[in-house]
Amino acid sequence: MEKHPTSKIQNPKSKFDPITLEILWQRLISIVDEADASVARTAFSSLLRDAHDYTCMFTDSRGQELVQGTFCTPGQAGAMALGVKKIIRSIPLDQYRKGDVFIVNDPWLLAGHLNDVCVLSPIFYKDRPVAFTACVFHHSDIGGRISSDNREVYEEGLFVPLLKFHDAGVPNEAVLNMIRWNVRTPKEVIGDIRSQVAANHVCSEKIVEMMEDEGLDTLDDMADEIISLTEKSMRLAIAKIPEGVYPYEGVIEGAGEREDITIRLSVKVQKNDILVDFTGTSPQVNWGVNVVYNFTYAYVFMAIKSAFDPVIPINEGAIRPIRMTAPIGSVVNCNFPSAVAARMQVGHFMTEMVFKALSGAMPDRIISESGGTPAQTNIFYGRRHSGKTWHTMIIRGGGMGAGSRMDGHHCAIFPANGANTPVEILESDTPLIVEARELVCDSGGPGKMRGGLGRRMVIRVPDDEYAPLPPTTIAIQAGRFRYAPQGIFGGSKGAKAQFLHNDEPGDPSGLTFCEAGDTVSFYSAGGGGYGNPFERDPEDVARDVIYGYVSIDKARKAYGVALDPDTLKVDLKETEKLRAAR
Repeated sequence: MEKHPTSKIQNPKSKFDPITLEILWQRLISIVDEADASVARTAFSSLLRDAHDYTCMFTDSRGQELVQGTFCTPGQAGAMALGVKKIIRSIPLDQYRKGDVFIVNDPWLLAGHLNDVCVLSPIFYKDRPVAFTACVFHHSDIGGRISSDNREVYEEGLFVPLLKFHDAGVPNEAVLNMIRWNVRTPKEVIGDIRSQVAANHVCSEKIVEMMEDEGLDTLDDMADEIISLTEKSMRLAIAKIPEGVYPYEGVIEGAGEREDITIRLSVKVQKNDILVDFTGTSPQVNWGVNVVYNFTYAYVFMAIKSAFDPVIPINEGAIRPIRMTAPIGSVVNCNFPSAVAARMQVGHFMTEMVFKALSGAMPDRIISESGGTPAQTNIFYGRRHSGKTWHTMIIRGGGMGAGSRMDGHHCAIFPANGANTPVEILESDTPLIVEARELVCDSGGPGKMRGGLGRRMVIRVPDDEYAPLPPTTIAIQAGRFRYAPQGIFGGSKGAKAQFLHNDEPGDPSGLTFCEAGDTVSFYSAGGGGYGNPFERDPEDVARDVIYGYVSIDKARKAYGVALDPDTLKVDLKETEKLRAAR
């Protein structure tokens, strides 16, 4: 991991010398990453073990985020920074007891939908709470009707308000039973919740060990310095672009026959502060893509942090310069009990829309639109031939948008930062068979820098003696079916997403019911290109053709590059003619 030169912005009143502070800061990060790694060893669900749809963090004694996991999910992490602080401050510090564990999945308090369950624990040292550790896991099964066309959150599964899960180390069996009887796969869900408790335990033990090693009685002094340095670094970066208001208006497609959603935002830069305002955005809708304030803020924050000051680790200090306002009752700040299960179908777009707003002010720090925005989420469930219930969720990436100095990555889950589930894991967890998983040639948007490629995935329901009992149900939470990811600064758009059921266009807006022998095909979108495609190095185009990313015909038409069909070498004279003609 790249280290940030904290010594350059050191506080002269610091209680820690720069080298010591850097060592301790990196140790804190390694502790959270160790807790994070414990999840891969203990979680039951492949969505956690393999797709890494979870986030670990800890705070100081006042609830201020101090460190988050290196490989966290930005939507969860950004929302947790706001929600966990509120939870901690809602309970007087002297009422926490060693061994307490709290559980909650309130979408409006935390990460925006019921599947994201938070487990939080105080860290005790010398008989008093000195910090808090928390993790949010995306549980693939939280009960309810699994679809984005729900109208209220009541349909979407089990709603757990803030409850004490362990009381001074004693598990609350009533809470476990409540969860157990409201989900389809209780063994996996309870196992994953226990994995959360274990992750918090690892973090707590390592923090106490560090405090003993360093002779510290509190973490708050160190937290103040780390947060202060981070805030200063963030504000210095913001101050480098011209003051002003940078507006943007974008459209997000409505699923199926539903109306499109309009997002209006403005990014106001004033000295070293930023205010993002969503006045004029569409009101909340009667299906499951509504977004709570915390989740909208999380992806606004991600855009600004990654564009302005990407290196210094994230904590409370990075949040302080960035404020956001959004009309209550809008699709980006919805009211209870709006349906929110598929909130990423809108929320993930906030990052690229902030990029678009800032593109004129900092063109070299943003990327074009991505095919992995939103993350393509598929939920599969049913009963095996034996009658046993099965349930799984996968997330799929699309082509990442290109930047000023890089081609877009293929199959990237951006901005959500998850991982693609391996074929072997999906087939071992379910009775389904993956018949194809491959990059889609020509799906990346042409540009001086090319957009990343989308991916085709074909899944078959077997029709042999191991066939699941009908029906196999599929829920899709995705986008880019009508509007392809656009390029920027002369770059071209990528390919659109597609969903096929038995090779015919399917409806991704509701549930799909499959019988034995059926196939479903998912095509994720390609990323947009950056810059004029005719400025791309012809040798780079030739390499793309050799790798199967671009066809010979596309190389000629989109890039003005002529290739010998036998040797795939660039015909320089013909290429010059093609480009001159444009």
